[in-house]
Amino acid sequence: MRFQDKIVVITGGGNGMGKAAAERFSSEGAIVVLADWQIKDAEEVAASLPKDRAWPYKIDVSDPDAVKKMMDDIAAKYGKIDVLVNNAGILIPGKIMDASIEDWKKISSVNIDGVIYCAKFAMPYLVKSKGCIVNTASVSGLGGDWGMVYYCTTKGAVVNFTRALALDSGVNGVRVNSVCPCLVKTKMAANWPESAQAQFKNRVSLGRIPEAEEIASVMAFLASDDARFITGVNLPVDGGATASDGQPHLG
Repeated sequence: MRFQDKIVVITGGGNGMGKAAAERFSSEGAIVVLADWQIKDAEEVAASLPKDRAWPYKIDVSDPDAVKKMMDDIAAKYGKIDVLVNNAGILIPGKIMDASIEDWKKISSVNIDGVIYCAKFAMPYLVKSKGCIVNTASVSGLGGDWGMVYYCTTKGAVVNFTRALALDSGVNGVRVNSVCPCLVKTKMAANWPESAQAQFKNRVSLGRIPEAEEIASVMAFLASDDARFITGVNLPVDGGATASDGQPHLG
């Protein structure tokens, strides 16, 4: 029960890794705020958790005024914020000549702006509680992918934002880290053809695509006192994918 009565805000909390994170933090005693644009999904997750210990909150993280109001509302309701899990994100594939400017505005508004806004407006409350932030980055922020130029750019921004924010926040006792997963078993991954999934598995030393719960467990570790001297770290949770030098896996 590492998070007994801690207030944990999870953006994108209605699906995938956000849902898994909500379940994990809740199982360890947290009160979770499920901040999601898809409010019905957040409400379904909240209904599956202990009564009165989950709050579904509709939010567009790309709207700074809405994000500030959300953080103020949470602090007014619970008196504090202990953990921010900056998990909301979208994926828009494409090469630079194919992807539109509107695609860039959309993906950057969520994957970069949303992460910054949530951190900025949660920070005064995290300073008071000596809390922490866990960002969801990606192995795609640690290296490039073919046909994913916008997505890789946004996740690379999250990686370096994590480092820079950790440097500034340490003096206030606030830790900032990120998880960097490979492809994870979520609704998005389920839409990939089996042949494509097989190629992902071939790049992973452990030979499989991870469950969302396996990423959530690392989020919980980084947010816990077990990681109290860890900050500024972008931790790959990729089954060994980034251990490779990129040469083909010939079997």
